[in-house]
Amino acid sequence: MKLLVAALSLVLLPATLFAKQPNILLIYADDFGYTDIAAQGSDFYETPNLDQLQASAMRFTQGYSACANCAPSRASLMSGLYTSRHKVYTVGNSDRGKSHQRKLIPVKNTESLADKFTTLPQILKAAGYATCHAGKWHVSSDPTQKGFDHNIGGNHTGGPRGGYFSPYNNPQLPDGPEGEHLPDRLATDLNRWINRQHEEKRPFFAYMSFYSVHTPIQARDDLAAKYAKKTPGKNHQHVKYAAMVEAMDLAIGKILKNLEQQGLADDTIVIFSSDNGPYGPASNARPLRGVKGMFYEGGIRVPFFVRWPGKTTAGSQSDVPVHQLDLFPTLAKAAGAELPETYDGVDLRGVLGGEDLASRSLYWHFPCYLQSYGKKGMEDARLPKWRATPCSVIRHGDWKLIQYFEDNSVELFNLKADPSERNNLAKSQPEKAAALLKKLSSWQTETDADIPTEPNPDFGKPGKKKANKPKG
Repeated sequence: MKLLVAALSLVLLPATLFAKQPNILLIYADDFGYTDIAAQGSDFYETPNLDQLQASAMRFTQGYSACANCAPSRASLMSGLYTSRHKVYTVGNSDRGKSHQRKLIPVKNTESLADKFTTLPQILKAAGYATCHAGKWHVSSDPTQKGFDHNIGGNHTGGPRGGYFSPYNNPQLPDGPEGEHLPDRLATDLNRWINRQHEEKRPFFAYMSFYSVHTPIQARDDLAAKYAKKTPGKNHQHVKYAAMVEAMDLAIGKILKNLEQQGLADDTIVIFSSDNGPYGPASNARPLRGVKGMFYEGGIRVPFFVRWPGKTTAGSQSDVPVHQLDLFPTLAKAAGAELPETYDGVDLRGVLGGEDLASRSLYWHFPCYLQSYGKKGMEDARLPKWRATPCSVIRHGDWKLIQYFEDNSVELFNLKADPSERNNLAKSQPEKAAALLKKLSSWQTETDADIPTEPNPDFGKPGKKKANKPKG
């Protein structure tokens, strides 16, 4: 049983607890790829505030989300659990795409994070924190039922209901002036909440979960005009997507500036990451293979950096593979909070201070189907009709293995030698593949991972059923 016991002095002197607890700002982007930040390789997008934040933080070059699409990653981030434990496997239904092209009956998806799972805001709130969610929630109807004191615009919707300009058609976000842009509005409202907590001298946990840059792609006219005049890059060229990226960056800068103005920057841990890779028709993560929905590196490796004054060294870099699940125990222990009995991930405080991390395996599990984007954005797909078919993934050291349940085939990559995952070594390295598959199987059993085995009677019979294509 993993427990964090508060120091005796903090128990006896609760008035000193707040002074010793760092504020926490977790900034989470939507569909923002590994190279969508200029400092990590974009040759077209401009992200000066994120670049500056990264320069003041520790950057993880191999930081991972919990899934290749939205809701599962967010459920794992909040619960500290792999998808195989909480069963939020995908967005909406699991039988995406055309039925006659699916060999298996996928596992039925769970669309909301069950109440039995303890969330990060719940344990931080129990430790004395004020908690606020702003932006996209997507894992239940109401974030205030999951530990947040205050909610700015969050509900079960995966994208902005009324788009990125007011009126928002969002019951949890009153409309602003006509033409108001959503990222800026979220930053404004969150700053007001942060400032109130500062006045009341309460430690806070602020989860700034942007809807950006999820579709619909709706850019500010001034920013779109700027990028329309700019020379396209080799990898990135989408004018309106670039404008949406910069609009989010400006909103992040507004929040970070407010921390400075309030004198809170030195007392606040700031984390930035994303729920999955980029939206394929508009962006890519090259040289990484894959985009949102794919379990190649471009779909799950994301920007991941942490600024912790007094702990991290500005401009430092770690090549240790880390997972967003690790934030759950790390932030709990930083806050002096008590952890639940079950959680996945490890405490990264030592790594943030420059220490090594013991070797371990990282896992992903997706017993569902995700349909193709179409022609654009599918260049890196294993199969032209699918972004993902039912699969499980293990990463251990430099090695990564993907198991496909339709035919029980595997792909094996050495990420150090082949970061773009172009050379499948499963046949030339059968012993390595077998060893990783054995570890993966043990993990599946340990975490009660649902594995689809039932053949689909519609397979190979075109026209029997219409395709299922919810957004995401």
